[in-house]
Amino acid sequence: MSDLDVTLPSAFDPFAEANAEDAGAGPGAKDYVHVRIQQRNGRKSLTTVQGLKKEFSYNKILKDLKRRNSAAMAQ
Repeated sequence: MSDLDVTLPSAFDPFAEANAEDAGAGPGAKDYVHVRIQQRNGRKSLTTVQGLKKEFSYNKILKDLKRRNSAAMAQ
């Protein structure tokens, strides 16, 4: 038998770039909110949000995102 160097593909991490930026964040770093929309089957989509501060109302933001997304899909 021969020695084969086999590497298995790892799972894709859509937040890897944002997490790398957060790790090096120091005083005066910019605060970004990352909103990603991923198209699924047909008209289905997945929206992910990262970087929101705790002081915001997540329920109100979620409600607004759902309303805007459904309006955009209707067009």
